[in-house]
Amino acid sequence: MHVQTRSGAPHDADGLPPRQRFLAIATVVLGITIAVLDGSIANLALPSMAADLKASDADAIWVINSYQIAMAVCLLPLASLGEVVGYRRVYLGGLFLFTLASLACAASNDMLQLSLARVLQGLGAAGILSVNTALIRFIYPARLLGRAIGYNALVAGTGNALGPTVAGFILHLASWHWLFLINIPLGLAALVVGNKALPTNPLAPRRFDRQSALLCMCFIGLLLYTIDAVGHLQGVWVVAGCAVLTGLSLFLLLKLQSSSAPMLPLDLLRIPLFALSIGTSFCSFAAQMAVFVMLPFMLQNYLGISAARAGLLLTAWPIAVALTGLVAGKLSDRIAAGLLGGIGLGVMCLGLLSLLTIDHCTPDGLMALQFAICGFGFGLFQSPNNRTMISAAPRERTGGASGMLGTARLTGQTVGASMVAMLLGWSDAPYALVLCCAAGLAALACVVSLTRLRY
Repeated sequence: MHVQTRSGAPHDADGLPPRQRFLAIATVVLGITIAVLDGSIANLALPSMAADLKASDADAIWVINSYQIAMAVCLLPLASLGEVVGYRRVYLGGLFLFTLASLACAASNDMLQLSLARVLQGLGAAGILSVNTALIRFIYPARLLGRAIGYNALVAGTGNALGPTVAGFILHLASWHWLFLINIPLGLAALVVGNKALPTNPLAPRRFDRQSALLCMCFIGLLLYTIDAVGHLQGVWVVAGCAVLTGLSLFLLLKLQSSSAPMLPLDLLRIPLFALSIGTSFCSFAAQMAVFVMLPFMLQNYLGISAARAGLLLTAWPIAVALTGLVAGKLSDRIAAGLLGGIGLGVMCLGLLSLLTIDHCTPDGLMALQFAICGFGFGLFQSPNNRTMISAAPRERTGGASGMLGTARLTGQTVGASMVAMLLGWSDAPYALVLCCAAGLAALACVVSLTRLRY
């Protein structure tokens, strides 16, 4: 029996024909590349932007924060919108907005304009990242889904690894404006190809719930701000006020959202395999981000390593994640994600504990190897975990699953970064404590992952 879209196109095929599949995945890869790359290359250019726009360093931080916050709060609403109007429309709309916002970023004359343009860019990135995994489910046949998600992880990991290098190369040749201008030809190329090749999906027979979308955005935004407030020790009353507002927005969201297809997908969290995969993702991303934030301080302030040398050493981690993710994605088509994830997170836990042995006498090669071991463990978990989350959800709820995947990642990263900020507030050098906490989170994620073998 055919499943029909509102246009009457059948959807009983398992993936796209090979040629269309190649063009569709090229569009997805290009979109992910510019969204992920843009999130990392701007960091290196903050001093240049602040000097050129005559802004303080504190104001310049909003170039990063505005992008991340806009992206985080919009992931779930846009994933839900994709179920109603089609994933390709949300993806192409996000890609168009991201490209247009890149031009606005390059044309900005002060820090306020640039920050507002970055909000639009974050909204566009949310359109891309909220449904990219959902699209992959309709691009590839089910037997190749793990491999496809492995390719996705490879692209995202490579983008993160190359971000500082690309930014340094561009800033060496031109002004910071070109960090955004390079997105325009790439975005236009992806739009042209994607308009022809991206698949349609069965549409949910409901209207988009705008009220729940607004409440969901308030809840996620307040939750992230509360976590940040705790991490930066902003005071009991500030934290308490944020927590009350967060709880109120969550209460209203749960009370008013649809029970059949909720904006905050509690229906998916009732699926044990999906819920355990979300828990694994949250803990592991919190562990990784905590170490990512802490290591530059440890390498530069404690060991006296230059910023350039530290950056080169740390690149071993995301490169290992990217390369391992490609292999792990293929393995996940044949081996249970709970087992692969458990092994990978166990390796990551041991790798994090090994970082406790680093001192002034540790050779660069050994440090890079230790970082690569951590990345190997994380990469062995990530692709199989993503495949399980998408596969565990019903096809008509793939958008909600894709949105939760991104939300768990961003929330975990926020918790990890806030944990480091809090520990740095208590001590100037809490490096061993951060590593132990991160190793504990990785161990917890390992246990949760292995629990999935029961299902």
